[in-house]
Amino acid sequence: MKFNHISFPSQDVSATASFFVRHLGCSVSDFGSSKILKRHDFDIVVEDATDRAVHWPNNFHIGFELPSAADVLALYEDFKAAGVVFETDVIRHVRGSRFFCKIPGGVVVEINTREDAAEAYRASFGRA
Repeated sequence: MKFNHISFPSQDVSATASFFVRHLGCSVSDFGSSKILKRHDFDIVVEDATDRAVHWPNNFHIGFELPSAADVLALYEDFKAAGVVFETDVIRHVRGSRFFCKIPGGVVVEINTREDAAEAYRASFGRA
């Protein structure tokens, strides 16, 4: 089985989609008033929620893994220059360096690496 997609609501579909295009290299297409964001191996569906409130459960987030701690730091600086809202600074953690930010639409995104993780946590899904 392969991970196919994630779908979540946003009260600002265009701003949410623009974040993924600008900062995370997604392509975008319209799907009615919603957007479909494409990555090489999965899709992100941003559903139009302008007609309802969106309440995120505590600690709900989506994560993206980068190859190195230097990549995490570089993206953190790019996000900072772009005015992205951060939930944390870069955290050096036993499971690898990471940071959390809140993107337009209210979704919390984690950017991480396992390069500098403790040995027990270096393997990622699909890798030995």
